[in-house]
Amino acid sequence: MIKSLSKSLAGLSIGLIAMGCSTSAVITALPISYTNTSERISELSESDTQRWGHLDLIKDTVPGMSVNRAYAELLKKRKGQTVIVGVIDSGIDLNHEDIRDVLWVNKGEIPGDGIDNDGNGYIDDVHGYNFLGESYHEQLEIARIIRLKIGDEAYQAEARAALESKLPEAQAGLPQLVQIEQFVSMAHQNIQKQLGKEYYSMSELEKYQPKSPQEEQQVGILMQVMGMGQDIPAALADLNEGINYYKGQVEYHLNVAFDGRKPVGDNPYDINDKKYGNGNPTIRNKDESHGTHVAGIIAATRDNKKGVNGVAKNVSIMSLRTVPDGDEYDKDVALAIRYAVDNGAKVINASFGKSFSPNAEWVYEALEYAASKDVLFVHAAGNDGKDLDDPENKNFPNDHKFQNSPEFVENVITVGALTSNFGTSMIATFSNYGKQNVDVFAPGDGIYSTMPDNNYEFQGGTSMAAPAVAGIAAMIRSYYPQLSAVQVKQIIMQSGISPQVKVQLGGPDGTEKSFLEISKSGKIANLYNAIILADQVSRGTAKL
Repeated sequence: MIKSLSKSLAGLSIGLIAMGCSTSAVITALPISYTNTSERISELSESDTQRWGHLDLIKDTVPGMSVNRAYAELLKKRKGQTVIVGVIDSGIDLNHEDIRDVLWVNKGEIPGDGIDNDGNGYIDDVHGYNFLGESYHEQLEIARIIRLKIGDEAYQAEARAALESKLPEAQAGLPQLVQIEQFVSMAHQNIQKQLGKEYYSMSELEKYQPKSPQEEQQVGILMQVMGMGQDIPAALADLNEGINYYKGQVEYHLNVAFDGRKPVGDNPYDINDKKYGNGNPTIRNKDESHGTHVAGIIAATRDNKKGVNGVAKNVSIMSLRTVPDGDEYDKDVALAIRYAVDNGAKVINASFGKSFSPNAEWVYEALEYAASKDVLFVHAAGNDGKDLDDPENKNFPNDHKFQNSPEFVENVITVGALTSNFGTSMIATFSNYGKQNVDVFAPGDGIYSTMPDNNYEFQGGTSMAAPAVAGIAAMIRSYYPQLSAVQVKQIIMQSGISPQVKVQLGGPDGTEKSFLEISKSGKIANLYNAIILADQVSRGTAKL
């Protein structure tokens, strides 16, 4: 059961709502606020686990964004304008049952005729654009720097040092995991056969009498795995995930000899070489799922009795296939930003990042262009579990041209990731943080969303936290289109909830800090509060 909150809440006022059906309805509810709350002591239900990011901290003792509450109490009878959200990511499964109805459609383009009908410089770009052509696997930027001798000697030496710190682990880890997976799989199949059943328990293993020393060893390893709290199928799935991760690093990401760009046919280090790619930004590989998951978090069709609900309604998703299995190219990112801006996006989600960016100035110029056109850029903070204020921990793209220098644009919001556990373990162990370089936190660990082929799955990362905030931004821009991108950013940061708790960074053994020490706002993004503040700002009753 959940502990009573009555004695630990302060300053909480829900208020009443008086609204009509128009977009100008007056919101009289008061924002959610508190000084403290209790940690949840009961497990989330399956349903709540799949939607925890939409729950309410006060009502549910889960650090969600009060999405369901905002719809029920503030937005139930209101209509908003459609907002285009550009998703710069891997390809999106354009046929997904929960996404196809919210795709942006370029009405000026005739599908499949091979002509640039609307004259925007891109052929057959009906739902966005594919800057990767038919490529998918790629190197990390450090491998490309070494292969192509990019930059001066010092830059190349820095890249080589980074590669040499990563490659030995992958080279050693891959054969080890393959060997372990083979042994566990063989043992599992043998015990299934001996017991005559597909699933078995720890007690059944303990009672089983091995018929040989080899079988005794097999039982021992299976008991060891199950003793760590995993069933064997789940353990094998994790092992295969690890094998694929290391295999990707060895064969592609850290392989200096690999050239993943060859199928595209352009020079990725020439910003003026723009005639490449194609107008079909759907997925190209069975493992290409990232963009689909991100798009679902933002805007999966709400209340269609399928899968999940996105944070935002009134959204059109523009698919910009830009991020490969490896590091993205600066040219692709810069051109994708400009494409999104020129074709009507008011919010851009960027769930990617890297530590080396040899042509960062192209992206900076694109961000300045987005700022000049009043477009908000929402960026994931990264998954290294590091302090981005430390000059050693570079993360591109960003809104400062030099480490800890003043922001050169005001339209970028950087998002860290939360777990569903309110309290000291609220910050995801993988999430980057930083008083100067992370703006706000949002749900990002164990997020259930859309996957290719009409599937759904849990994934975690700041890649999942950024689209949650992009969804809030889209909602503000839908209901209050007169507000600027800079105002939307400020509203999201100022309206969030400030947990008065110390949180551990990097897991149980990490350093404890307050929210104010790990982000600029010191807050958790909250849709309910953001709508209230946006309403007040739009009416002139509140200032930012």
